[in-house]
Amino acid sequence: QVQLVESGGGLVQAGGSLRLSCAASGRTFSTYTMGWFRQAPGKEREFVSAIAWSGGSTYYADSVKGRFTISRDNAVKMVWLQMNSLKPEDTAVYYCAADLRRSTKVALEEYEYGYWGQGTQVTVSS
Repeated sequence: QVQLVESGGGLVQAGGSLRLSCAASGRTFSTYTMGWFRQAPGKEREFVSAIAWSGGSTYYADSVKGRFTISRDNAVKMVWLQMNSLKPEDTAVYYCAADLRRSTKVALEEYEYGYWGQGTQVTVSS
């Protein structure tokens, strides 16, 4: 069983920064692909970023590329999403997700992730 707990959301002005954290349980965390997704009001959940088990490969949605950075520390079972230059359109509930399949390909689709956190709200004011 894997549990994911996000934190770090809040209200920030446009141009500001936030750092989201995801604390994970599970004995084999170092083998999980980890991802961040978000869901804005009235919209479907969308991919934001993903990181391979080793941290050596990272992926970003075009809308956040150059502004967001994903990282992980397997020793403490944590994943972070550093969000800079935030825009009002980044407002959403952000979810941490884990893919335990040990695939050679990093998961970028929602259906590939089997475990999800409860989400943390990020609100960016203009």
